[in-house]
Formats: sequence, structure tokens, C-alpha cells
Amino acid sequence: MIIRIGQRDISAVEPLTEALGRPVSDQEGLTDHTVVAHSNNLEVYASFDEGQIWTTAEFAEHLDDPNWRHPDTVSPHGDRRAIWHADVRLHPADRELTGPEWTEIAHRIARTASIQRPGDDHGCRWIAVQAQPSRLDVIANLIRPDGTWTTQPHRLPPLLAAESRRIESELGLISPRSGPDPQQSPAQQAQIAGRTRQAGTADTTSQLAGLLRQLADERTGPLAAVRGLVEHAAHRLEGLPDAYGPDSAHQLEMVARRLYGIQQSLESVAAALPVAERPSAVWPTQSAAPAIPTSPTAPRLAR
Repeated sequence: MIIRIGQRDISAVEPLTEALGRPVSDQEGLTDHTVVAHSNNLEVYASFDEGQIWTTAEFAEHLDDPNWRHPDTVSPHGDRRAIWHADVRLHPADRELTGPEWTEIAHRIARTASIQRPGDDHGCRWIAVQAQPSRLDVIANLIRPDGTWTTQPHRLPPLLAAESRRIESELGLISPRSGPDPQQSPAQQAQIAGRTRQAGTADTTSQLAGLLRQLADERTGPLAAVRGLVEHAAHRLEGLPDAYGPDSAHQLEMVARRLYGIQQSLESVAAALPVAERPSAVWPTQSAAPAIPTSPTAPRLAR
């Protein structure tokens, strides 16, 4: 498991877009299946009407709100980049985690980064998003409700790295360490190494298969576009009265057939390559995260 800290930002829109893998929208709502953890002050900004949800844009607005409420607050370095973002990535050969396990990881990262403190009900606004396979994103605003800037540990990266090693040990996850774990038996080390090689091979062949399918795609692939232009040129040449028109048209028709044959060959190669199976998100009926307000239309957040 690797925890990467991104550059601080002035808005939560870009980090949330990265976490979701798609643009922030005022039409798409997020439930506690995706937002697996959040700060305690989230629910005070929305109604508890049954069936109500927040959109991705409203989550971004919720995180950005302290910037507007405290326009004079700056970091110790004198800047206004209050949005903190860290992403967690599991090893390719790791098992699929459950919702409560992602929630536990999120809260431990939040505590280590000092954006959540035990017993503090008026701390930083933050959410943890699990929207992509084997990945978790924690996004926080470092400006507290009282207008003060949250002080994070000076040596935060090594602290998060140490916490990730503890999480790996407790949840049975694979460590990205370069060498073998001395506490693992030779049989365990060999099994993990085999799973790692298999995962790397499957990822590579999956990427290559996808590339070949893009090249051979009949609707949007480049070869189909070139073949269409060649066929169009052949059609126009056939209508010319000159003697060379039909001959040239015939040659172009042969070129188009060869291009079609290349497309079919690429499809065959792509179909023969093994494809890595990506685990689908399967969530428990109850999440360990605090309940997120849910409804077809979400209220606007208070300023």
C-alpha cells in the first residue's frame, strides 16, 4: 500500500475530479458506498430527509466553504492553498477490501495527518472517496471552523508510510517494500512474488489488448478512418471517364481490403491476449462510516 500526498490546492474541485476519475457534476450524487468516511461536521449542512444525497459539486462546495468564510486565513507559508489531498493505492495483487476496511484506513490516515483529532467535533472538513478500484482518496480543508490553520506534522510522509506498514500487517495487504519481509516464510514470499508477477503480466497484456482494439475499432479506430477515405477515393475515381480512373479505383479497393484484413488480424491478437480481471465494488449493507444525508434533490450548502 502506497500513500501519496499531492500538492495543496485552492479548490477541492480538481482533487475530487481526480479521486472520482470523472468531472465533478451538479447532477451526480454520492452515497456512503463512495464517500466511505468524513468529518463529524458534515451532516449539519444538510437535511436528514429520507432518500436525500449530495451531488459531487456540493461535496466540493462543502470542502471549499472555509476558504470563503475565512478569506484572511493563510498557511504558515503565506498562501491560501488550504485543500489537502492524499491518495492510497493498493498493490495490484491485493485482495478486494470491504467498505468498513476502507473506512478504517481513511480514519487512520486522517488522524495521522492531524486533520481528525479524537474528541474534536469542530475540526477540519474532510471526506474519503473510494470511487476507483484499489484506490482511496482523502481530501480535506486545512482551515478550521474557528479560522485557524491546521498544523500538520513536520515529517508527515514518513509518518504516513509507517502507518501504511501497520495497516498492511493488520489487514494482510502486500507491502511495496523492495526486499522480502523477514517475518514472512519463504513459502509466503514465493507466493507473493508469484502473485505480483502474474498481476504485472496481466496488466501489461490488458493494456496492449486495449490498444489493439482501439486501433482496430470499426467506428472510431484510425484504420477504419483511413479505410473509409480510401474507399471514398476509389468511388470517386470509378466515375471518371478516363481510362486510368477504373484501374486506380480497383487498386484502392484492394488497399481497403488489406486494411480491413489488418483490422481483423489486430482483433484476433487482442482476443488471444489474457485480460486482467478487475474486482467490482461489492459493498456491505451497512457501512462503518457515519450516515450521509440522502435524497433526489440535495439542498444548497449554507455559506
